[in-house]
Amino acid sequence: MSTRVERIQQSLEAVLQPTLCEIKDDSAAHKGHAGAASGAGHFSVTIISEKFEGLNRISRHRLVYDAVGDLMHTEIHALVIQALSPSETPN
Repeated sequence: MSTRVERIQQSLEAVLQPTLCEIKDDSAAHKGHAGAASGAGHFSVTIISEKFEGLNRISRHRLVYDAVGDLMHTEIHALVIQALSPSETPN
């Protein structure tokens, strides 16, 4: 796991206490992309947390962005989010 992914995961876990937090570094697929020139990466996150229960998609994404806030200015250029509550996951 890359250091960047570890920092993102630590930030998400500290704030959202997820039961699942999977982060994929998609940066290699965006090599040469103008937004990647700063060195920040492209990531996908799948996260399951009780904190998402009863919230709409926008509210869930805001919680994720708040959790990684400082990293959005330095480490993350793009973030694809799948945020689910435990009741929405298959058994």
